[in-house]
Amino acid sequence: MKEVRTRFAPSPTGYMHIGNLRSGLYAYLFAKHNHGKFLLRIEDTDQERFIEGATELIYRTLKDVGMNWDEGPDIGGAFGPYVQSERKSLYLPYAEQLIKSGHAYRCFCTKEELDARRAAATAKGETFKYDKHCLAMSEAEQQRRMAEGQPYVIRQNVPTEGTTSFTDLIFGTITVNNSELDDNVLIKADGMPTYNFANVVDDHLMAITHVMRGMEYLASTPKYNLLYEAFGWEIPQYIHMTPIMRDAQHKLSKRDGDASYADFIDKGYLKEALLNYVALLGWNPGDEREFFTLQELCGAFDVSGMSKSPAIFDVNKLTWMNAEYIRRLTPEAFTAHARPWYKKAGVDGMDEDVLCRILQPRVEYFADLPDRVDFLTALPDYDIELFTNKKSKTDAAVSAQVLDMVIPALEGLSDWSETALHDLLIGMAEAQGMKNGTLLWPVRIAMAGKTVTPGGAIEIALLLGKAETLRRLKLGREKLC
Repeated sequence: MKEVRTRFAPSPTGYMHIGNLRSGLYAYLFAKHNHGKFLLRIEDTDQERFIEGATELIYRTLKDVGMNWDEGPDIGGAFGPYVQSERKSLYLPYAEQLIKSGHAYRCFCTKEELDARRAAATAKGETFKYDKHCLAMSEAEQQRRMAEGQPYVIRQNVPTEGTTSFTDLIFGTITVNNSELDDNVLIKADGMPTYNFANVVDDHLMAITHVMRGMEYLASTPKYNLLYEAFGWEIPQYIHMTPIMRDAQHKLSKRDGDASYADFIDKGYLKEALLNYVALLGWNPGDEREFFTLQELCGAFDVSGMSKSPAIFDVNKLTWMNAEYIRRLTPEAFTAHARPWYKKAGVDGMDEDVLCRILQPRVEYFADLPDRVDFLTALPDYDIELFTNKKSKTDAAVSAQVLDMVIPALEGLSDWSETALHDLLIGMAEAQGMKNGTLLWPVRIAMAGKTVTPGGAIEIALLLGKAETLRRLKLGREKLC
């Protein structure tokens, strides 16, 4: 059986957006599920859109999530080089081969001429399609123009009659009329291949067996197949993925400001959760499972589970999944992830065990951690109305009574431990015939200045320490005067 070979061929034009990550992930999973090879190829033929450092970002992102490639620019392989700009000399001979066989031709039309024809078509309400103006140009005329240094491109000579069909493993057989296809440029005036031509040549030379890409390339696939047939090459299997949508009407797009992989990582989302969620954008395992490691995805992934409908990127669902991943971390792992955010929040000197205990069940992604503990670094300005709580049966008068009891008791507490604080406060409530909440509510309000906090009064007192706890309780008592 022929070895399965897939490729991920991103362009170094910026951040790794979610759709691009999914394309790479599915190609990786398909290869690994079928015990094949996963290749990384950098498609940098569009030099105008090239962004410095973007190639390194691609490497870093894939390695970060564990999608290690079997062949690629940095590790080599038998089919290199794996950067298209380094393969520039390969493409022109293939294009000239197509010229000789009648499947391509040189086009000397200038930009101004093409713009004029395009404008004329628009004025008639027609879609512009190149009219094969240069197809009949004699060889002698072509040579003369070339000798004069006139710029030209090489266009594919698409048949004007008949149909072209291709089979997609998701969508089945698709047939188009050749009359609807345009004579695309294969080699640009600067000698660089276009994306479409380089793809076909590289996929063949690298022995790619399965091409996985977005549905936006469905319209180009018939032209790819015409090229394969013109060369007499074996056509790979196609697997086109439906788009990822922001909502029912809008595609997810980095141009529209939708978050990239790096954006989510910078917000403190876990890479494992992000990869897991992305895997489910257009694929279903066929059972009730939602949580997968990368290794488990390799075992479970099958093309039959891929959807024909667009996937909706739901940030709330991602955030829920990320929160579940955070809950499953060991305390040590949670703390390791949280430490940079502790420093940002200004609580990095506080008891990490207590912080972990109160935050791990509540944090959904680590960037929301500072807002949850902001009261620990600075007591917010608050109104005495917060001391009133019907459920705890407290009001300003009861709160003043509680603080009058608690402050001197805590001042005399020599052991500032969780056990000692618990025994003192709970014991005091019992001795006074109070419910625990009646005593603890005003204590927590005075220490935190807010009604919703991670952790209760005892944990907050532990984190603040004795001196700061007493200072805040006394400020609270003064508010109640």
